[in-house]
Amino acid sequence: MMQLAHPGLLWLFLLYIPLIAWYIMRHRDAYPSMGMSTVSWMAKAGRPLRQYGLYFLFVLRLLALGCIIIVLARPQSSDAWSTSKTEGTDMIIALDISSSMLARDFKPDRLEAAKKIASRFINGRENDNMGLVVFAGEAFTGVPMTTDRATLMNYVQSLNREMLEDGTAIGDGLATAINRIKSGQAKSKSIILLTDGSNNTGIVSPLMAAEIAHKEGIKVYTIGIGTNGTAPYPQINMFGRMEFVPQPVVIDEGTLKQISDITGGKYFRATGNKVLADIFAEIDRLETSEIDVRHFSHTEDIYFPWAMVALGLLLLDLLLRNTWLRTMP
Repeated sequence: MMQLAHPGLLWLFLLYIPLIAWYIMRHRDAYPSMGMSTVSWMAKAGRPLRQYGLYFLFVLRLLALGCIIIVLARPQSSDAWSTSKTEGTDMIIALDISSSMLARDFKPDRLEAAKKIASRFINGRENDNMGLVVFAGEAFTGVPMTTDRATLMNYVQSLNREMLEDGTAIGDGLATAINRIKSGQAKSKSIILLTDGSNNTGIVSPLMAAEIAHKEGIKVYTIGIGTNGTAPYPQINMFGRMEFVPQPVVIDEGTLKQISDITGGKYFRATGNKVLADIFAEIDRLETSEIDVRHFSHTEDIYFPWAMVALGLLLLDLLLRNTWLRTMP
């Protein structure tokens, strides 16, 4: 299928009207004459072939101009448009980056494991509009809703513990995510909230944020990350150095379950890297919404042949004008 990148330039073909009118007016009385006693003997002679050749030169120039106009309009070849059904949704990942996320019951630690698996999850959701919220003692939007996978994954990889004041403001993190996603256009809106602790700071309570999410039609999938029993948590010793000390793993699973129940989501407990990867895979299967996507397979410029034809016509015009159809000044 052929199309034009700049079809509006075809209006330049209207230049043919004044050019043809000018040519007719210019050549109407342009033929030389001389007085003779009688011309009856020339009545049947007709016009010389060279006279028609001069008209042919004008036609060559019009054709060359037409080819140049088509070149400017940039003809292109393409395969076809196609419409397909695919799955897409609005989604935000709300990620806890508090100091306890440095615990080493995951490899290399909880935060790095979550970053790696979240990046893989983001990369696989090609048709989603996604964003990222991070929280610790406070919450903020790392990446607003976007379809730019590279930006999202680069930001996830740049996350570190020092970005926020320490603490675990689950309610604020969820509320911030709700504010970002509630204006989305997709039928399905969801938040994946990942934390390893209990709400101990912030302005908004987790259950209040869950009620707001429910009113906005937003599902919240909560993930409690941490092994069962004890885990090596980071601790600053008396010399100002970080060391890892075994401590009990305490996750407020009751609150996380309530959040998911209120919003129609689901609660998961991640006790290791593989379990966390499986949880994201399950959410990937659960959270889909069918949308129409149009695909265009291929487009390629094909103006070069038209340019060569225009060049050939101009060269032919130049050749004839200086040989067989040469005229006196």
